[in-house]
Amino acid sequence: MISKSDIKYVSALQIKKFRQKYGQFIVEGEKCIAELLISSYNIKKIFATSEWIATNNGLLRNISCIETIQEELKKISHHPTPPQAIAIVEIKENVEFPSLKNKISIALETIQDPGNLGTIIRIADWYGIENILCSQDCTDWMGPKTLSATMGSFTRVNIHYCDLQETISKASVPSFACVLGGSSVYDIQKKDEGMIMIGNEGKGLSESLINAADFRISIPRPGKAESLNAGIAAAVICDNFFRS
Repeated sequence: MISKSDIKYVSALQIKKFRQKYGQFIVEGEKCIAELLISSYNIKKIFATSEWIATNNGLLRNISCIETIQEELKKISHHPTPPQAIAIVEIKENVEFPSLKNKISIALETIQDPGNLGTIIRIADWYGIENILCSQDCTDWMGPKTLSATMGSFTRVNIHYCDLQETISKASVPSFACVLGGSSVYDIQKKDEGMIMIGNEGKGLSESLINAADFRISIPRPGKAESLNAGIAAAVICDNFFRS
């Protein structure tokens, strides 16, 4: 069963400042944890049903597992219907900032919606994009809602928080700002390297980042919808960047 101290600790990890304090985060759900088990992340503890433990026993190695029931998992889950497993995971330390040469990366400015960030991480994984650069005021990728939206893709995509203005100025790859009134993304030929820049859900990219970009691109709008959310826009743009 889950102890009161475990309930208190896992509840604390729902909050960013405690994730930073303890150097750990939580991952919920069978799909996300299945990806975790075959990743390089260090899993500290798993709370799970007996059925889940029996099914995944061969992958658990020396991981500490606390057998419990879903009614108990409900006490530490942010989902209305609790999953069969919840893991406490160690945050990777001293992750080296990546080289952006000879690859496509995504830069995100002030993305606030956890679902959007999670979706973009999943899209990056789909297209084999290894790195996402986030402005310091983007939502935390280790938040429960973001992780759930990634469906485990966070295990294969590196997310870095940085000064985007400085990073773009030093990057030796072309940068593409997604804006209204730019060149059609449909006219872009397949790229071997570049940085796709996507801005805040309501305001888009800041003027300073737009001015720092090498190119301005847009998704043509034949219909009347006012806008696309950041996740959908990322999918359309990535598809055109990788299309032969």
